[in-house]
Amino acid sequence: MAKLDGDLDPLWQDLDWAIGQMLIMGWDGTEVTPQIRHLIEDHHLGSILLTAKNLKSAHQTARLVQELQTIAHQAGHPQPLLIALDQENGGVNSLFDEDYICQFPSSMGQAAAGSADLAYSVAKATATEVSAVGVNLILGPVLDVLTNARYQPLGVRAIGDDPQEASQYGIAAMNGYKDAGVATCGKHFPSYGNLDFLGSSLDIPIITQTLEELSLSALVPFRNAIATGSLDAMFVGGCGIANPSMNVNHACLSEQVVDELLRNELGFNGVAISECLEMEALQTEIGVKTGTVMAVEAGCDLVLLCRAYDVQLEAISGLKLGVENELITKERIYTSLKRVLRMKNCCTSWAKALNPPGISLLSKIHPGHLALSLKAYDDSITIIRDTDKLLPLNESMHQEEELLLLTPLVKPLPASAMTKSILESKNKAESGPTLHDKWVHRDRGAIMSGEGVFREFGRSLARARHGKLLHTSYTANGVRPVHENLIHRASCIIIVTADANRNLYQAGFTKHVSMMCSMLRATGQKKSLVVVAVSSPYDFAMDKTVGTYICTFDFTETAMAALVRALFGGFTPQGTLPGTLRKSKKVLKSRQHWLVEPYNRDRDGRGLDDLLQALARASAPNHQFLQTTTANAFELFNNNIEESHFIVRNSSTKSLYGFCATYFTKGTGIIGAIFVDPSKRNVSIGRSLHRRALRGLTQKRGVKKIQLGMSFPGAFPGIPVDENSAGLKSWFASSGWDLQFPRRVANMSIPELSSWSAPEGLLQSIQRASISFDLIHGLDNAESVLSHVATHANSEVFELYKLALQETKTCGVVRAKSPVDSLLGTVIICSPGSILSGYVPALQPAPGAREQLIGGIIAPVVPSTAQASLVLQGLALMGLRQNKAHKSGRSVLSWVQDEAYEPLLAMGFDVLQAFEEFTNSPENVSLNG
Repeated sequence: MAKLDGDLDPLWQDLDWAIGQMLIMGWDGTEVTPQIRHLIEDHHLGSILLTAKNLKSAHQTARLVQELQTIAHQAGHPQPLLIALDQENGGVNSLFDEDYICQFPSSMGQAAAGSADLAYSVAKATATEVSAVGVNLILGPVLDVLTNARYQPLGVRAIGDDPQEASQYGIAAMNGYKDAGVATCGKHFPSYGNLDFLGSSLDIPIITQTLEELSLSALVPFRNAIATGSLDAMFVGGCGIANPSMNVNHACLSEQVVDELLRNELGFNGVAISECLEMEALQTEIGVKTGTVMAVEAGCDLVLLCRAYDVQLEAISGLKLGVENELITKERIYTSLKRVLRMKNCCTSWAKALNPPGISLLSKIHPGHLALSLKAYDDSITIIRDTDKLLPLNESMHQEEELLLLTPLVKPLPASAMTKSILESKNKAESGPTLHDKWVHRDRGAIMSGEGVFREFGRSLARARHGKLLHTSYTANGVRPVHENLIHRASCIIIVTADANRNLYQAGFTKHVSMMCSMLRATGQKKSLVVVAVSSPYDFAMDKTVGTYICTFDFTETAMAALVRALFGGFTPQGTLPGTLRKSKKVLKSRQHWLVEPYNRDRDGRGLDDLLQALARASAPNHQFLQTTTANAFELFNNNIEESHFIVRNSSTKSLYGFCATYFTKGTGIIGAIFVDPSKRNVSIGRSLHRRALRGLTQKRGVKKIQLGMSFPGAFPGIPVDENSAGLKSWFASSGWDLQFPRRVANMSIPELSSWSAPEGLLQSIQRASISFDLIHGLDNAESVLSHVATHANSEVFELYKLALQETKTCGVVRAKSPVDSLLGTVIICSPGSILSGYVPALQPAPGAREQLIGGIIAPVVPSTAQASLVLQGLALMGLRQNKAHKSGRSVLSWVQDEAYEPLLAMGFDVLQAFEEFTNSPENVSLNG
């Protein structure tokens, strides 16, 4: 077993073993072949990619994975194989089994449902199912931003075109995977969301955006996911990059992309996985041997080779030759090896790998997951327009009227009932290539199987209306006489489109039929037209000549069943357009007013906890401390601080849509929290809460200033300082705040206190300056401390000190004094589990984190003098010593002001979060925002 914190196990000194762990490979077929067995046994292959080509059912998959792991175990592998799978849902699922594996909406469909909580639940359910059959690495979440959404093949596999929304839902999915015990892999770095396609198969798609443009959009979700510390791996794409600062043919072979951009700039220290090196452009241009060496030189830890055995052997040979030629050092190999072994330690073990729970677990969880699937699809169905009020159809059509369904020819999805039936027909065939063979090899002949993709959808429509249905396909040949005859017969026409922006014949056909219907309506005939986009919602999103337009975001059997229910009144669709399309639509609602009520602990406490958890799951990294924030943190019960908290809630479901905490002490009115459910943003909930809070604070007698951000409680110290802050600042600025003069505050940490030691010379510097320190408890000795804090800190900090001094068992105050005994600075010290940890979330360990006692060093108050930096370092040093004495494994230094954090960095502190606190006079804060 590898000893990850020290030297590697002697086994890994054999470079053949180490090289085997740097490769991830697949093969064709549903049984273990001699070739894949040879790769595991003799070349020590450590990772396997399974695809739809390998998987027939849940039971067969569990048996196949168990056999692969048994081969590895018997061959002496110290750790199990990584078993990777694409299981994105929507149209990209490698494993299909309608009896045991549930189908869920695509990433964009989940975003359309408008709930990051739902995305988390779907991801957790998906990962739990694939984990049951032995998979331990999901190639997801997709973190691409559709910068040019209309023409990108990635389509509904991406969350949308808004970087913040992509972050929110991507992180929620990642957390769901992780909580199910499966390793995660973000993709497709640096972005597949805005590619230019040059034409032939030898021309690779390229990114033409500059690094600055990428940083503002495409890289945001990757940066945010990395910063959570929960992303295990990153899939680096094979696209090219062409801009003034970078000219790269294949991103995964470029040191600029992997080592410099991904690792150095974004700080990723997990496993980098290359795009499959069997792509024709790479083989033709540089060859697999050289390509494999280039991928490792660039910084990739796992090199992917999907299926061709001869090519896989060539890659292994290339890596060995790279070592012989001294292009790849042993140190480079062991760096990747350690990363891969670390990821394996997190997601698998031999006990788990050799005994997957399989069907027994899947049978147990299937009913609950099936209910979640139905809810997710119902919530995702989106009516973008219904200007003629045609929906539901059972109310706008008479029983005897005829309904016409027009569908395009599309390839069946790889994991679907149709593909399964094609596979079965293949097994019965005696010879010759089947439709499945053609689909696997992307033969154009496979498109003919598209005749049947929407056949069951048509039958379901007929059953739902208890009446006649006409159904035929359309092609690039346009509107034919058969279509014209059927249109004349029908009173309502449903046209299905699937990525019409890339299949332009569909757009042309739909517009032609729309024009025919308009002309026939002008003669007095009833010709209702409904257009359904079953993939990209962008087909007719902005074309208002299509009066009734519905989106499903995929065309799986489950999606089509939900569509039938929506068309015939089974439920009222509530889905919304993703990304910027959603926001442009919601502008119309941006000034609506919500009822704001006082917060009631008994009634609303649980709802507030649920809201905080939803925010934590959907949040950017600087909000991760919300995982440890509870409803109790906001109620101070302090006689010197007035508090009034407000909510917006759904009185029917009891759900909280938003929460705002306000406080008033010694002339200062404070907004100490303002939170809105991620799925309810952009509809003015925040503005309604903000307006109510300001109205209450500005009417307080004696109010002198209004403050945004608060240290006690410390759940909302201000606007987070990160790449997302521009949007928040813009929101507060438009809500009446002057944001010109912020006070920066930071939470800092020593993550491993046991191995920390004071910087050389620090103690001597303190002694030379004749600064002394003492620790006091209780209010009896506190007059000088409280006088000092009242003079140099905010009102709520004064109350924080009073609370700490009252709690004599777990808290104390360190004083820094000059030779003449005058006070130079103070700081609160608290042991793990103190009363203060309930009000300062950074002092609480995150759920799921390894158990570690956290000591606190809180609210240093050090006036600006020539010695201020040294005084602060001394106070921090005394605090660390006290934390060590209390057996803390980690120290958190909370509420460090302005630039004071810089001398603390020199002591070994890391910045956890940084915020900006703002103060305005009451007359300068507008209530009209």
